[in-house]
Amino acid sequence: MTDTPALDPALKAAVDALDAGGVIAYPTEAVWGLGCDPDNERALTALLRLKERDPAKGLILIAGHISQLAPWLEGLPAELHGPLVSSWPGPNTWLVPDNGRSHCLLRGCHQSVAVRVSDHPLVARLCEAYGGPIVSTSANRAGEPPALSAETVRETLGDGLAAILDGPLGEHPRPSTIRDLVSGRVLRD
Repeated sequence: MTDTPALDPALKAAVDALDAGGVIAYPTEAVWGLGCDPDNERALTALLRLKERDPAKGLILIAGHISQLAPWLEGLPAELHGPLVSSWPGPNTWLVPDNGRSHCLLRGCHQSVAVRVSDHPLVARLCEAYGGPIVSTSANRAGEPPALSAETVRETLGDGLAAILDGPLGEHPRPSTIRDLVSGRVLRD
């Protein structure tokens, strides 16, 4: 998506991998994540296959700034923007009504898409360098615990990854809270 000549080599490799349709791993607020281009069906399929995740469950879209999510928030009533703005950046994922922008593999069987603006500095830099949001799901096979280190990611998923962007995990003790924006219902605390 972007020309990245001034980036450090690891960040450039991650962005190049995303641009090429690859799946990457990176640290998030609490656990290691897997990511890809949210508009690339081949990349989404590869990520779901690597994770052995049921496509019906959907995935999260993570950004470095709320403006990167503007295409997915278009048409959202103004009164619903408040909870988003007041909880971001941070470990708060919101299910927002899908406005037709989301790929079906991102949305899963839902009529909403999960979005978050991360407060993890490396995630924010990655999204900025990439030029938009990326997919974010825990780095693990379905039913296994999420990876807490780059070493675990390499051992368990390394063969299926185009890049690993190494760095420290954030300070949060558990993955993000997930809430439905319209109903306020908490799906994961």
